[in-house]
Amino acid sequence: MQVRAATGYVERTYASQDGLPLHYREYGDPLAAGAPLLCLTGLTRNAHDYHDLATRLATHRRVICPDYRGRGRSSRDPDWRNYLPRVYVGDILQLLIAANLHRVVVIGTSLGGLLAMGLAVAQPSCLAGVVLNDVGPDIDPAGLERIRGYIGRDHPQPDWPSAVRFAKETFKNSGARTEADWQQVAEGTFRQGADGLLHVDWDVAVAKPLERTGPIPDLWPLFRALRRIPTLAFRGALSDLLTEATFDRMQREHPALRRVAVAGVGHVPTLAEPEARHAIDAFLDSCR
Repeated sequence: MQVRAATGYVERTYASQDGLPLHYREYGDPLAAGAPLLCLTGLTRNAHDYHDLATRLATHRRVICPDYRGRGRSSRDPDWRNYLPRVYVGDILQLLIAANLHRVVVIGTSLGGLLAMGLAVAQPSCLAGVVLNDVGPDIDPAGLERIRGYIGRDHPQPDWPSAVRFAKETFKNSGARTEADWQQVAEGTFRQGADGLLHVDWDVAVAKPLERTGPIPDLWPLFRALRRIPTLAFRGALSDLLTEATFDRMQREHPALRRVAVAGVGHVPTLAEPEARHAIDAFLDSCR
């Protein structure tokens, strides 16, 4: 089923390999000449976050923005043990089949960047290029702890002004600057429930896999899979998730990596910043 939206995108649903209905937005002309874009969000986010970027880039490209299982319009998984990156990669591969996508440029924010690395291992031939937004193979424990602090429970809000205040407190160093920016962040964070309150737009059970103790697996082998793939990486200069040391090592491990530091921004850049817009446009022009 699809619904033509006044906002310029089509809403579509596909089935994961285990039968879960998953949602994505599609922007632009399916027959556009440029390589299609696949926009992958952060851990608790959804397709709404990419609306402005997708609208801007859809004039020349097809743009696909999925909601991971348990987020946004996608179904919640009855088994929280499926909220794992390897399952998300499987869902994305299924989406490529469902949407008839053979070769894409992935723009991956936070978790989305890690999933792009996973795709580089699982199916490198599908990647015409990768954009990593404030994420790398080493994750700063301080940033991870901050994220753990809010994702595992609902934060009901009575109205949108309250939701905006919550967003400002929770995502202090994000690239949002104007009130319109913060409204966008809030609308990608909350959805109105049957009780009239605004509830977080993700299954709080996505936090459960992060509650397990133990070291984070070595992700550098995944990053090295990008060496033969054109790659652009952004780091918010104030990021608490991607350190400057990791950003520098990424350059050493991937000598052809294009890097951009976004001044005055933490986790994560919105990609609407002038330096980000220019870098993305130049990078996409080089991807075939």
